[in-house]
Amino acid sequence: MKDTNIKWDTIFYGRKWVSNIIETIQKKDVLQSFYLRRYLLRAMMAGFIISIITVFVLTVKTTFAPDVAPGIVNMAGAFTFSFALVLILFTNSELLTSNFMYFTVGLYYHLIHPTRVLKIFTLCFVGNMIGAVILFSLLRFSNVMTPDMLQMLAHTIQVKIYDYSFQNILVRAIFANFFINIALVIAMQIDDVLAKIFVMMFGVTIFAFMGFEHVVYNACLFIAGAIYQTDAVNLLLMTKNVIGALLGNYIGGGLIIGLFYAYLNDHGQFKVIKKENKKQSLID
Repeated sequence: MKDTNIKWDTIFYGRKWVSNIIETIQKKDVLQSFYLRRYLLRAMMAGFIISIITVFVLTVKTTFAPDVAPGIVNMAGAFTFSFALVLILFTNSELLTSNFMYFTVGLYYHLIHPTRVLKIFTLCFVGNMIGAVILFSLLRFSNVMTPDMLQMLAHTIQVKIYDYSFQNILVRAIFANFFINIALVIAMQIDDVLAKIFVMMFGVTIFAFMGFEHVVYNACLFIAGAIYQTDAVNLLLMTKNVIGALLGNYIGGGLIIGLFYAYLNDHGQFKVIKKENKKQSLID
């Protein structure tokens, strides 16, 4: 029996949190529906940012590796990589893995059709990859990537595609997007900009230091390996990694975070929206 006197917004995040998610979903859906090229450009910028931060991480690690303990070097690299999420979010760029949470909430509340969600995911991932191709293609005409950085790049790719089984990749990917999206959930409750940045950075730092699998980051690494023609490139094994990371990231961000919090915050306050959406579906 439900207690109608319960103030749900004091127990869970409530109406405000879900309303923010819904508003974000609607904006993204309208953008890709009527301004597809602009949506694709936003996704390309996210891939570009992740790729340039990846180069920054390689620079940091190779610069300090000879003189500093490996654990400290890895922590420095993980902290450095956390800059990527901050840049992506504050530039309104489109990253596939954060969309997993948003659109799973939309699916739960029947606000968007699954085929449209699949289209958005596909566009977002393609845009992320194009951004990575552009970045590393530009760098190919420079000497930014030193021999030490290329060696570390090849070693990182080799570990990901040769040393990890599909199940290992899947589990690692679940935890990667869990930490990213739990940080986003917390950041959405904070108004102070510096506090938001701190929360987002610690979530990414944890997953990066632990060596968890992020599908966009991995794909960007593979693109870099292909462009620089490293010996570690193996298309079949790279595809296995991308598929495992994609599935794991969706479970971690879409189901464990998105679906979980959508259910917790569902206390009948959006029944009207559901009915209106069903009527619209019938009209369409």
